Amino acid sequence: MIDQIKNVFDIAARSLSAQQVRLNTIASNIANAHTKVGDPEKVYRPLRPIFEAVMNDKQGQDGLATVAVAEVIALNKAPTKIYEPANPAADKDGFVYESPVDQEEELVEMLDASRAYQNNLEVLSTMRSLMVRTIDIGK
Repeated sequence: MIDQIKNVFDIAARSLSAQQVRLNTIASNIANAHTKVGDPEKVYRPLRPIFEAVMNDKQGQDGLATVAVAEVIALNKAPTKIYEPANPAADKDGFVYESPVDQEEELVEMLDASRAYQNNLEVLSTMRSLMVRTIDIGK
């Protein structure tokens, strides 16, 4: 639990961090798409971060909340069984097991994560501009 969320910069920074974890897992998933092994238990499983809302300790007073990555989990998707007896990784029956990464799904996730990241950058940029304008008013 967060002791206190100080301001909008803290909220946006934590959100940027969470989206960065999301983008890293997507990159890992895409990098491991189409990997093949001879044991279905050792196949790469796509990863997903689990987000959680983190409320400020003064929630009743200011209502501030941000996001954090609670954990990164491997999805329980079945690997694709492919008959490739010439593959050096094949099991005794000639089968290999391909990672169940759906590249189209990963690209959609990447677009969504990228937009969320960009939106948080826009929040930071807007706040910076407002602060500069406020300082200019005082001159």
